[in-house]
Amino acid sequence: MPGPSPGLRRALLGLWAALGLGFLGLSAVAQEPFWADLQPRVALVERGGSLWLNCSTNCPRPERGGLETSLRRNGTQRGLRWLARQLVDIREPETQPVCFFRCARRTLQARGLIRTFQRPDRVELVPLPPWQPVGENFTLSCRVPGAGPRGSLTLTLLRGTQELIRRSFAGEPPRARGAVLTATVLARREDHGANFSCRAELDLRPHGLGLFENSSAPRELRTFSLSPDSPRLAAPRLLEVGSEKPVTCALDGLFPASEARVYLALGDQRLSPDVILEGDALMATATATASAEQEGAKQLVCSVTLGGESRETRENLTIYSFPEPLLTLSEPSVPEGKTVTVTCAAGAQALVTLEGIPAEVPGQPAQLQLNATADDDRRGFFCAATLEVDGETLSKNRSAELRVLYAPRLDDSDCPRSWTWPEGPEQTLRCEARGNPAPSVHCARRDGGAVLALGLLGPVTRALAGIYRCTAANVQGQAVKDVMLTVEYAPALDSVGCPERITWLEGTEASLICVAHGVPPPNVSCVRSGEPGAVMEGLLLVAREHAGTYRCEATNARGSAAKNVAVTVEYGPSFEELSCPSNWTWVEGSGRLFSCEVDGKPEPSVECVGSGGASEGVLLPLAPPDPSPRTPGTPSDLAPGIYVCNATNRHGSMVKTVVVSAESPPQMDESTCPSRQTWLEGAEAAALACAARGRPSPGVRCSREGVPWPERQRVSREDAGTYSCVATNTHGTDSRMVTVGVEYRPVVAELAASPPGGVRPGGNFTLTCRAEAWPPAQISWRAPPGALNIGLSSNNSTLSVAGAMGSHGGEYECAATNAHGRHARRITVRVAGPWLWVAVGGAAGGAALLAAGAGLAFYVQSTACKKGEYNVQEAESSGEAVCLNGAGGGASGNTGAEGGPEAGDTAESPAGGEVFAIQLTST
Repeated sequence: MPGPSPGLRRALLGLWAALGLGFLGLSAVAQEPFWADLQPRVALVERGGSLWLNCSTNCPRPERGGLETSLRRNGTQRGLRWLARQLVDIREPETQPVCFFRCARRTLQARGLIRTFQRPDRVELVPLPPWQPVGENFTLSCRVPGAGPRGSLTLTLLRGTQELIRRSFAGEPPRARGAVLTATVLARREDHGANFSCRAELDLRPHGLGLFENSSAPRELRTFSLSPDSPRLAAPRLLEVGSEKPVTCALDGLFPASEARVYLALGDQRLSPDVILEGDALMATATATASAEQEGAKQLVCSVTLGGESRETRENLTIYSFPEPLLTLSEPSVPEGKTVTVTCAAGAQALVTLEGIPAEVPGQPAQLQLNATADDDRRGFFCAATLEVDGETLSKNRSAELRVLYAPRLDDSDCPRSWTWPEGPEQTLRCEARGNPAPSVHCARRDGGAVLALGLLGPVTRALAGIYRCTAANVQGQAVKDVMLTVEYAPALDSVGCPERITWLEGTEASLICVAHGVPPPNVSCVRSGEPGAVMEGLLLVAREHAGTYRCEATNARGSAAKNVAVTVEYGPSFEELSCPSNWTWVEGSGRLFSCEVDGKPEPSVECVGSGGASEGVLLPLAPPDPSPRTPGTPSDLAPGIYVCNATNRHGSMVKTVVVSAESPPQMDESTCPSRQTWLEGAEAAALACAARGRPSPGVRCSREGVPWPERQRVSREDAGTYSCVATNTHGTDSRMVTVGVEYRPVVAELAASPPGGVRPGGNFTLTCRAEAWPPAQISWRAPPGALNIGLSSNNSTLSVAGAMGSHGGEYECAATNAHGRHARRITVRVAGPWLWVAVGGAAGGAALLAAGAGLAFYVQSTACKKGEYNVQEAESSGEAVCLNGAGGGASGNTGAEGGPEAGDTAESPAGGEVFAIQLTST
């Protein structure tokens, strides 16, 4: 036996809970009220489902109890104070079961509420119209029968996935079931082919259940737009039996054009059109074919259908029968002079016309008779037939040609007696004869020479010119004719009739004649180039001005030819002073040759030979008329003198005397202008030793950086530097750079002691000597006697003492010597010791103290010195060295250098030197 259902378990659980409460409350029966309870009080059950209800009480001993409901029951379980019952197939939207017990003469009741819900299993979208016009409204209607409760339903209408309208039915009565949603929608082009659907949502989540959804099957909407205009029908109004004509039917404003259907029919015959779509336009084309059975008036119908609507156009078309007329000749080919009959006939309703003459009535033939002549050969006859159909006159024609046999004829129009052709281009030579059958034509020279290739394209040459006999022949006879052929060609100027070069002799008579060849004969005229009006005609007395280039031009009807003729006038030699001077100066090294140009044609040969002195028999080199790189240069030496020049050509000779002189351009070298020169400072100033060779004698100017040579009395160091010397004459210049050095005697420019401050016993000091001299001076020193441990620098400019002692005090002399003299300066160094030396040195110490006192007195009197200024009190208190003025130094400043100054030199005295006192004080 299966176990209890979940509803039953819940009911039993409630029952046991009620019993427990009852036992706990036995002691309080008299004090507490009794009640009845129904579980679940409120329930939501799917329609057709089942539910267990538990009915219980706290009455200790209920007399009786039960559960009242209209729903079907399936099973019941009981206890003392409880009752559990299963309700099945619950379909009512809402029921209220009642639980009751009888306790202590009272009825205890508990009411419950059971509601059902139904899922939206059926969602129906009302079918859409088969076609919906664009721009008109249509209705969307969605039905969800039985689903509920309605208050929990939401319906949504969709276009594809786009929501059109959404409606919630919240607030509807709980018992309400099912729902309908309707919307009006405007049909659009883009809705064509769109799917519409309906979605239903039953939301029971607030009741502890889920969300139930369902959607209808989609329905496709087809929209269309059809123009109110009728189709445009293009078709012929008349159609002949056996013929075909295209028929076109077009309509614009169709959507969707691909869904449109076209119906084309001619009478009872349905046509098969080819449909072409372009956007919203449609064009249907078919071929209408007329048969004899359809003869008469017919209707042509075009109908376009779209979306259940149609647009139609009808046109009238008449089908007719009209055979071509018949044109006959009694004989198509006859000999000349024979009679020919021509007949034109057509159908019964047609009116025929032969050669412009109509028949008397429709259906009757027209005839014409003639006597055939040569002019009737290839004559065409024209037969026309007209037929009136539906108010329109139709016509058809037929033609025929008559051939007449006759003997050849050579007319001037087809074979002229005189032919004139231009030479060169290809021509078709024609001499045609009339005749039937077509005659053959043959043209040849009368003398049996050349034959003309008639009817063929070929070049025309001068050789074809002449008289030809042309013969035309056929079976009917022959004809003969003489013709003349003239070949015209443009003028030609050759070297025989018109040479390119003509030579005349000055003083003779001559004329310029050019003969040209051409047909027709050309006219020839010669004009001097650059002078259009100067035409050469008749005899001329030749002069040099007649020489030049002439333009000769020959002209006829076929063109022109031109040629340049160079006329040369020859004459004997002659000298001109400008081109062959009587005096010529040869410049050495110039590379120039004597130019002696002689006027004459042909060009004369010239030779100049010395006639006396050093130039006797010497040949003077001449410059060629047109120098070339290989022309020999002027010889390095040329003898001046008198030369005789002789010019000769085939028309004579001439002599001229030329005087030749020689000159040369400036030239400077090391011998005339040394590149290095030395002066001595203080010497008397003189110009640079710079000269130049040349003829005429060159002038020389020297400058430094563009500044001319300064005017000075004596040489100074400022004159040293580089000078540019330039020599100039009429034939050119030469330059040279000269470096000037200025030497001077030595001068000791500086003699100084370092440090300038005090030196204690054992201290160091340095004497520095700087001399100015050129060439550089050699430095030498003289120190006080007994001074030891003296060090000198490599060039003797610095004297240094390490560990100064009393023996180092005294006078020092620095001497500078070079080739131009000697100069010396002296400096006195005094070394004073500490007071301790008095006790140790005895009298020497006392002397030292006296010397210090004397020095102190001197400091008091002196307020300044040559090298800086020091305050006496500052020197005493600080112990710094004080520079003493030599003028107040007493006898110690008057002593000169040992041995005295050298001869010619100057040894500075203290008045011109410097004395330094270095006082050593104890600390």
